[in-house]
Amino acid sequence: MRLSFPSRRTIAVLLTGASLLALPASAIAQAPAAPPPPSVELTTVNAREVPLRYSYAGRVSAFREVQVRAQVGGILMERAYVEGARVKAGDVLFRVDPKTYEAEVARADAQLQTAQAQLAQATRDKARAVELFARQVGSQKTRDDALSAVDLAEAAVAAAKAQLKAAQINLDYATVRAPIDGVTSLDVVPEGSLIGVGTTDSLLTTISQLDPVYVNFSFTDANAAELRSITDAQKAQSGDAKLTATITFGDGRVYDKPGEIDFTSSSIDVQTGTIRSRAVFPNPDLYLIPGQFVRVTISGMSLASAIVVPEIAVLQGPQGKFVYTVDDKNVAAMAPVTLGQSVEGGWIVTEGLKSGDHVVTSGVIKVRPGAPVAAAKTIVQTAQAN
Repeated sequence: MRLSFPSRRTIAVLLTGASLLALPASAIAQAPAAPPPPSVELTTVNAREVPLRYSYAGRVSAFREVQVRAQVGGILMERAYVEGARVKAGDVLFRVDPKTYEAEVARADAQLQTAQAQLAQATRDKARAVELFARQVGSQKTRDDALSAVDLAEAAVAAAKAQLKAAQINLDYATVRAPIDGVTSLDVVPEGSLIGVGTTDSLLTTISQLDPVYVNFSFTDANAAELRSITDAQKAQSGDAKLTATITFGDGRVYDKPGEIDFTSSSIDVQTGTIRSRAVFPNPDLYLIPGQFVRVTISGMSLASAIVVPEIAVLQGPQGKFVYTVDDKNVAAMAPVTLGQSVEGGWIVTEGLKSGDHVVTSGVIKVRPGAPVAAAKTIVQTAQAN
């Protein structure tokens, strides 16, 4: 009978199994420890008064722009201002050759003197005719003719005065004065030119009034409805809903003088689908230039009770925007939100959150819905506006 002995490999397996049986039961039952909950920072949101600001692209335009035109024709003898300089209303800008108009004034004055002399003669004749008729010496026709002569002489005097006034006006128009305060442009015609009073030969220069100035901008009909509802609510509450405007330049600098909204169109521009509006700004140093592009920010409105969530807390998912909230047991949940306007400190939440909710604002990448979190820091929003 032949005996068989186990191989070396079989012996090694048996020894290994025996060693495992010899290990303590606690060592065999020990499993890998679960990872700790992620550390996050929380912000407790509260309803508070939130100031609102709306920003739009705007363009500066002159408050008034007036074309200075000649009102009488003739040779342009003198330009009495420096091109591009500031002028005051009433300052002399141009002088047209006045000789012809001076002669017209002298002729009209002589006609007036003649008419006045004829009136004096007719008045004396009237007095004699009336006296003779009262003595029954003169005829009634003579008296009536004398009365009519006085009336005609008075009319002639009035006509002569009017003609003298017209001649004096034309003479005054020979000196062209600034109609408004402003800045002059380049002159259109040089000295020595023959100018007229038509639309093609009467333009002399243009004056732009630059203090104050207008800034024109447009906003959407949705913004208009929102602005109207907010301002109506403020008027009902406090009786005042005055909107102010500020200007920001392209390099980020802010104009130091605020303006006011003075015009908003009552209809929508059919070409752009927007509503035109305008603000007026003081410009004593002529810092704002017509044609300049700026950013207009409208303020003076606020929401009495609104929840603002920090921008860093808002995430985008397949179903839309959401935030992570944490309950009293430190368990995270996904809360879909509807956002309104962007304001200082984040976004206004119109739906999805309520006062007292704890929102994850740091460490959101590590958060999973239904999983616990460890709050490393909690920030509580104040109930008052910042």
